[in-house]
Amino acid sequence: MQQRNLTVIPVPGVGAEDVLVAEDGTVYTGCADGYVYALGAGGDEVWRVGGTGGRPLGLEWLPDGRLLVCDAHRGLVAMDTHDGRVDVLARTVAGVPMVFTNNAAVLSDGTIWFTDSSTRWSIERWKADLIEDTCTGRLLRLDPGSTEPDVVLDGLSFANGVAKAPDGSFVVVAETGHRRLRRHYLSGRLAGNADVFAEDLPSHPDNIALGSDGLIWVTYTSPSDPILGVLQHFPALLRGLVRRAPEWLQPAPQRVARVAAYDLNGQVVHDIDCDARRWQMATGVREHDGRVWLGSLVEPAVAWFDL
Repeated sequence: MQQRNLTVIPVPGVGAEDVLVAEDGTVYTGCADGYVYALGAGGDEVWRVGGTGGRPLGLEWLPDGRLLVCDAHRGLVAMDTHDGRVDVLARTVAGVPMVFTNNAAVLSDGTIWFTDSSTRWSIERWKADLIEDTCTGRLLRLDPGSTEPDVVLDGLSFANGVAKAPDGSFVVVAETGHRRLRRHYLSGRLAGNADVFAEDLPSHPDNIALGSDGLIWVTYTSPSDPILGVLQHFPALLRGLVRRAPEWLQPAPQRVARVAAYDLNGQVVHDIDCDARRWQMATGVREHDGRVWLGSLVEPAVAWFDL
């Protein structure tokens, strides 16, 4: 495991959950206050881009240059980075509102692959879904021009980050609850099929993203929790009792800041543990020209380190 120190850059809102880097080096992140913020390439200037009216999580670029925002409450929205205008792209699946839109990857033709983490629990109760292990997470596809997504994979244990292969031949989706990465093939002889890309991860994965280095970067939010693993095998009634227990009795994330990078065969290339004393719980990651940017569900700041 490699060690790195972090450079921490405060932002005006708490919970800078994901990060996205523009070609000019501008970094974007969305916070719990509903706003998307931008940081200048040098990190010395921060400004508010616009608000979604919900809770922005995963960020990606759309082919028309707008920012795709996975809003946990409002679904998929597109934001103009110049004037902050927001347009809702998709809010429902088969007429039913999505509960927990989380992360996405966008193909060159504009097809959006994204996750709805749970059909039962919203982001405010994310821990409840992990404890109950509802396995109601979904990988969805929104075709260009459509407003109604198709469900491609369901039964996922807290579906989370999504990343695409450099050639667009497959997408990978993170299952936070079961500590694995699933791959869905988009082309070739296996098109339409899915398999396991990597499993038995040492930590619960959150957002994942294709880096400029061609690797799939994965955030490790918290080490494997043996108590959570045992709970997931309890009868549903007992899991529900634990979910209703006082917060201090429930499993909790450990204070870490760790990310990894996988090659296209699912093999680990980098496993990097950062100093978590000033900044913790990496939930978003983006490698851009040798610099790795991190977002956090709990911190009022983003962070970065150089490879």
